[in-house]
Amino acid sequence: MFDTTIAGSLPKPAWLAETEKLWPKWRLEGDELQQAKLDATLLWIRAQEDAGLDVIGDGEMSRQHFVHGFLERVEGIDFENKVEMGIRGDRYKAMVPQVVAPLKLKGRVHEAEARFLRAHTAKKIKFTLPGPMTIVDTVADRFYGDRVKMAFAFAELLNQEALALQADGVDIIQFDEPAFNVYMDEAADWGVKALERAAEGLTCTTAVHICYGYGIQANIAWKQTLGEEWRQYEKIFPALAASSIDQVSLECIHSHVPPDLMALLKGKDVMVGVIDVASDQVETPEEVADTIGRALQFVPKERLLPCTNCGLAPMSREVAEGKLRALAAGAALARQRFGA
Repeated sequence: MFDTTIAGSLPKPAWLAETEKLWPKWRLEGDELQQAKLDATLLWIRAQEDAGLDVIGDGEMSRQHFVHGFLERVEGIDFENKVEMGIRGDRYKAMVPQVVAPLKLKGRVHEAEARFLRAHTAKKIKFTLPGPMTIVDTVADRFYGDRVKMAFAFAELLNQEALALQADGVDIIQFDEPAFNVYMDEAADWGVKALERAAEGLTCTTAVHICYGYGIQANIAWKQTLGEEWRQYEKIFPALAASSIDQVSLECIHSHVPPDLMALLKGKDVMVGVIDVASDQVETPEEVADTIGRALQFVPKERLLPCTNCGLAPMSREVAEGKLRALAAGAALARQRFGA
């Protein structure tokens, strides 16, 4: 009960990349960089295990950014001539690659890090991929001329890699869809269908992560415009409850999401965000257990999985490690309170 996990990303060590940045530059090149990525992956595998987490991820150490890490292995994308574009509903500007030709995988995307993760922990492992709608929102289209058509083209490629990750021994494959909280009508209309296409044929556990973004200033400022109640999930959750996806990861602690919206996910496992990624204040085990207790009013205890609100990539390593320990300790306290 209350198996703990992270949303996905963790801070990159200073010897690997720039620190406390969402789009960090690598410190190394070539073979040295590839080895350093795996070294950093091992560091965070051990840190998660030492903290006491139940489901282990790779921390996305091999990816500069959670979307671009996938796109770098896709033909038809021009990374040489990036353009500035407003993403997530023009919440902030980013330099993004351009889709200029039919999309096709160049080969395996995450084979090395997935197999490395599987080989270095006996615990369940989770691997994250960007969702189709979020990818579409993070590239400039110069070829398809249709967001839905391009999303399903990406979904097909994601599905190829997801099936291969499953064969690598991954227990849970999670698709990250922060765009679902921005384009709610489209998400309910075609976004969930594209997500299901990405997960088609998988027999391992499937998950989707929908948050209000990393703890960067642009996201913090956006949250301040959302009012006293954040009801974005209300439009998406019914469609997800009717979908084939097994788990839904959502933001909870220190948010204005009405907790009763979790009841809309009846029949799904719910990864409840009990760790705030927009604050350097490390939660106490009591705070984590209290958040779990509030969620239990709307989620059966056998379906509740304590998680982080979002990725921890832009944080300091010290703070992230403290939050991992708080996550595990809080879940342990909740088991005592609410019955193991």
